[in-house]
Amino acid sequence: MIVDVSACVGEYPFRFLDARREPAWLLTQMDRLAIDRAWVGHLPSILYKDPAAGTAELLRAVQPHADRLVPVPTIHPGLPGWEDDLNVASLAGAPAIRVYPMQQGLDPAGSAMRVIVAAAGAIDMPVMLTVRMEDLRQRHPLDAATDMPASAIRALARSDVQARLIVLNADRPMLEEVHFGLTDEEARRVLWDIGWLWGPPEDHLRLLIETVGIGRFTFGTGMPLRIPDGAFAKVDLLDLTDADRAAITGGNLSRWRAG
Repeated sequence: MIVDVSACVGEYPFRFLDARREPAWLLTQMDRLAIDRAWVGHLPSILYKDPAAGTAELLRAVQPHADRLVPVPTIHPGLPGWEDDLNVASLAGAPAIRVYPMQQGLDPAGSAMRVIVAAAGAIDMPVMLTVRMEDLRQRHPLDAATDMPASAIRALARSDVQARLIVLNADRPMLEEVHFGLTDEEARRVLWDIGWLWGPPEDHLRLLIETVGIGRFTFGTGMPLRIPDGAFAKVDLLDLTDADRAAITGGNLSRWRAG
């Protein structure tokens, strides 16, 4: 089964998405590329003052397609009542939650982030962290959020023994700085999507599979902000065995969640 962990629906404040904002477009791309299931975030919630309203929008959008689109709500741990939002996500069957400390004005390794990582870990729910939404060279002048620092991801991974993190859109230097600064046990609680890792000719993904281990990676396209074919091209160019390909495109995620 191919599972995309980094898809989204909805409007994006810094780029016109047209039909790409709709679940129907996402499903069309999934059919075209034989993606079985997508973990779906809600783009507008990134900048909502209170993303709880965005959770209701997200649940309405994906409910007609519940067999293929799985909601991953956004939570702001700096707001009162975020515990209720976490409970809503759990009751909705969300496999994870998204938190955007850089866009939400939070210290990415501060107390609010540590508390929500621990709370989510206590109910076996991973926290998804997005290093960057877009390349710095492509961002709108009003998009002032900086990339999430490696030191913050490392601190959150160390902050609680039940912490479970899925990190999206990390490049090779970021991934190496985090991974090799963690113990083996801490590193096992972090899963990385392949969305921002270069394939040939740089071959960063191949190198990281050799040095970090293939079990640390999962599949993410970044739709609709990124072209989904790119993620498949990187996997195809690795010339993997069927078993290793299945691991990256869904098997690692399934085993990691079960573990």
